[in-house]
Amino acid sequence: MKVQILRSAIEDLERGRKFYDFQEEGVGDYFFDSLFTEIDSLTLYGGIHSVYFGFYRLLAKRFPYAVYYKLIDGKAIVFRVLDCRRNPKRLRKAFKEVE
Repeated sequence: MKVQILRSAIEDLERGRKFYDFQEEGVGDYFFDSLFTEIDSLTLYGGIHSVYFGFYRLLAKRFPYAVYYKLIDGKAIVFRVLDCRRNPKRLRKAFKEVE
């Protein structure tokens, strides 16, 4: 299965990278690499995750983030990569921005 990452997800990853780099130098790069590894795993495991807000949700192992994606025409399309510590109302708003 192929994986496509939308601009909204790339922007989410950049925000997370900046946040973790602000905490300590180099952690942002580790965050970015870890989340991309999780996203890459969708080539094998796309579609096995629970559905939330109409999207499949892959929970990251090392950071409190979730990858929200849909399966369309045999592709896993990543829409958002969001911090799980956010208020659920803000999460719903983030998905409305994508639609």
